[in-house]
Amino acid sequence: MNHLKTYILLAAMTALFGGVGYLVGGSGGMLIALGIAGAMNLFAYWNADKMVLSHFRAQPVDARHPDARVRAYVQDTLDMAQRAGLPAPAVYIIDNPQPNAFATGRNPQNAAVAATTGLIGLLSRDEIRGVMAHELAHVQNRDTLTMTVTATIAGAVAMLANFALFFGDRDRNIFASLAIMFLAPIAASLVQMAISRAREYEADRIGAEIGGDPEALARALQKIEAYAKQRVNMDAERNPAMAHLFIINPLAGKGADNLFSTHPATHNRIKALMGMRGASPRQQPPAQSRSPWDRGRRGPWG
Repeated sequence: MNHLKTYILLAAMTALFGGVGYLVGGSGGMLIALGIAGAMNLFAYWNADKMVLSHFRAQPVDARHPDARVRAYVQDTLDMAQRAGLPAPAVYIIDNPQPNAFATGRNPQNAAVAATTGLIGLLSRDEIRGVMAHELAHVQNRDTLTMTVTATIAGAVAMLANFALFFGDRDRNIFASLAIMFLAPIAASLVQMAISRAREYEADRIGAEIGGDPEALARALQKIEAYAKQRVNMDAERNPAMAHLFIINPLAGKGADNLFSTHPATHNRIKALMGMRGASPRQQPPAQSRSPWDRGRRGPWG
């Protein structure tokens, strides 16, 4: 169902692009804008993983890491990738107190997954496995490709909308041009966000299958959201365009299932996951409590 929703939304985005292009400058102007936006996003597609990992100062880790929790995180991630029939991804860690994780890479053969030190310190081992299974589901679904195509069309719509004011039909009044200029990019962004939310639901479902424990992923989402609100991720705040990459919205705003959210409401995701077990989520400890992995913890982020 979420795949179908994604295809429908992509079709809507394409139709929006075609309609705006026709209103602005006919087929010629539409092709020029698409070419420019496509070139920009093609560069981003081939280099996005390097840019994202560099922006968050992610460091590669392997099974020889001195911290036992990091070694377990690496080994579990590689084991689940093998179970899912995926090539072994590059595994990274980000020194950031906000619990979160993301996947990047243009295809499964060039994938990377990253978790913050906050996530590794907060969650139990089975919950971390649930989170990384979710990220591997993004890799399996080639969601980076889907979102790159979406971003290409959204960027083209925005570019066409800007052309509308200066190069559009001179017979059109200024109010019509302004309406196209402001409303078309908003509409494109809404569709883009809706696609992002659909991909999150699908990654939850497939991630639960890869990890074999929907309840662990549900508990992890609940914990991550509660703790993430208490810890500002300054790197994410500096570049909010990367927020959709993370398993939980890293920005300071509310994570609601509304028009302007890149993520579904967490309680809706938990409900869907628990439906896979026919149970209801357990109560979580208060925010000041610590994971058993935190007891006696030592390390650069302790």
